[in-house]
Order: sequence, then structure tokens, then C-alpha cells
Amino acid sequence: MASADEAGGEAGAGSFFRYCPSCASPALEFENGRRWACPDCGFVYYHNVAASAAVVLDLGGSIVLLRRAKEPRRGRWALPGGFVDPGEGALECALRECAEEIGWAPARLDFLASFPNSYRYRDVPYATCDLYFCARLPSAEGVRLAADPAEASEIALLPYGAIPWDDIAFPPAAMALRAYLRGRGVGIPER
Repeated sequence: MASADEAGGEAGAGSFFRYCPSCASPALEFENGRRWACPDCGFVYYHNVAASAAVVLDLGGSIVLLRRAKEPRRGRWALPGGFVDPGEGALECALRECAEEIGWAPARLDFLASFPNSYRYRDVPYATCDLYFCARLPSAEGVRLAADPAEASEIALLPYGAIPWDDIAFPPAAMALRAYLRGRGVGIPER
């Protein structure tokens, strides 16, 4: 589990604003590791947790992984997924991200797990709640995957035993993969 600092707490997001965005007062305070408040004008901003959704796709005993084409963690392996848009549910996000990133989405997803995470973008730390879904098809037959080059430089279908555990972009994604494989009764290296 991420500490408050790792999840965008005072040592992270707390130092991001130096002046009130409303009145420019330097008296802005970061309270309880989650909100900024200005004693001069009453401005309050909550640095809430952002939601993301990702999918463990099992196509006949091989997992779909993407090699990230952009920061953070460019070049590392990830599951298809991304941030939930305003007005969108996590399930809809997971399906949309599959369609955008790999050119295909399964007809059905099941909830797998949820883990806290910290995502740093342009030097701003965001605490996230990463929601993981899964889909299992008996084979990859009839599934046409096509990487969005803006998102992924490569798509791989990796057998369970070939997952590059030390090269997974985000620790919660590795946790979700482990949870999925344990649920399938697959022996995996412990961490």
C-alpha cells in the first residue's frame, strides 16, 4: 500500500501550489495531506484520488501486454488501461481503453481487484485508485490486435511463464496479474 507521501501527500502534491489560485495569497495551506485552503479568500481545493481502469486479457493462456510509448515509464510493459474520464464508469473506461490502445475490446469483463497507486505526471503526483478487470478467451483466434502508436510501441501475447515481472511499468499492475494468475491456479514467482 502506498504511503501518504507516495500517494501525493504533503511531500508530493502539498508543495505543488505556492499561491492561492483564486486570490494569489501566499498564505495557502495544505491540510491533512489532501486539500489546499486559503485563509484569506476561503478557496478550498481537494486533491482527490483519480480513478483508473485496466484489463488483464487472457487469450488462450497468454496475457496481452503493451510496451508503453510515453512517459511515465516509457518502454516498460503495461496492461491496456487508463484514467476514467468525467461522466464515465470504470467498466466503460476499461472497454474504451482496450479499443483505443489495442484496437479491440472483449464483449465482457469481470472485476478482478483494486489497488492504491501514485502516478506522477509533469512533476505533479496524483494518488490513484487503480481498478482491474479481466477477460478470458479460450484462444486468440479471431482477435485482431493493433497498437495505437501514441500509446504503445508494441503489443505482446506472453504465456503465463514469460511475463517480464521486473519490467512491468506499475507495481499495482503486477499485483493484479499475480492475483489473476493465482485465481487460475498458476504458479508464479513470489514478490
